[in-house]
Amino acid sequence: MTKKRLRRMSLYAMLILGSVIFILPFVWMVRSAVMDASQIFIVPPVWIPDPFKLDNFRTALETVPFGRYFLNTLFIVACSVTGAVVTSAICGYSFSRLRWPGRDFFFALLMTGLMLPYAVTLIPTFLGWRTVVGPNSYLPLILPAWFGGGAFNIFLIRQFMRTIPKALDEAALMDGAGYFRIFTHVIFPLSRSAVIVVALFQFLAVWNDFLGPLVYVNKESMFTLALGLQQFIGYYTAQWELLMAAATMVVLPPILVFLVGQKYFIHGIAVSGIKG
Repeated sequence: MTKKRLRRMSLYAMLILGSVIFILPFVWMVRSAVMDASQIFIVPPVWIPDPFKLDNFRTALETVPFGRYFLNTLFIVACSVTGAVVTSAICGYSFSRLRWPGRDFFFALLMTGLMLPYAVTLIPTFLGWRTVVGPNSYLPLILPAWFGGGAFNIFLIRQFMRTIPKALDEAALMDGAGYFRIFTHVIFPLSRSAVIVVALFQFLAVWNDFLGPLVYVNKESMFTLALGLQQFIGYYTAQWELLMAAATMVVLPPILVFLVGQKYFIHGIAVSGIKG
């Protein structure tokens, strides 16, 4: 009993230590957001600001048009999440519930896309989009989500849909339902957990995306929040207190989304490991 208790205490100690290490950058950002610039890099560090400068948040909003950047980001996120949910669900349904020639081969081919680093396809993808839509367009950031929603999202939903009993499809077919009706009225509603996970993953990926907007957008009025943070960094100096205040406001929505949907994140990790 003593060994078991010691093992459990050791595990808890490691988890607490790991949590402290991971949360320390967030704490540093928040404390820097409410203090004067001269206090941020004092050695030894000052953890409690004196005085609290809540005006940093107001100044950050006035210095950079964050309202515009927020609307731009929200538009891209809404379009991308909708496209990823709809198309990945359709593809997952096709790969998991329907039988057609070459299905497993094409699914394996799709999975090989996960092995390609984003940097490898960045330049040819950029050249292709520049030829088709030109510069300063949100289409390269939105349209890919409407063509499958990403290999991982397809894999996630496909794995979940394979766990749904086939008897439901057969019963629906006997009642006269077609494949599309089975998808919309039977399989898709039962896959709600996996669909929510895909929506959450897509939201976080698009909200935090910096490289995509940096490559395809160079007009300031079209900047996203990730690009807007760069406005506080000049050629010779940086307004660190304003940058930290702005970063705190940008980080809050993903944190809230995670707190609301954390059980679905955990479920998504479990689903992605299902064999089939």
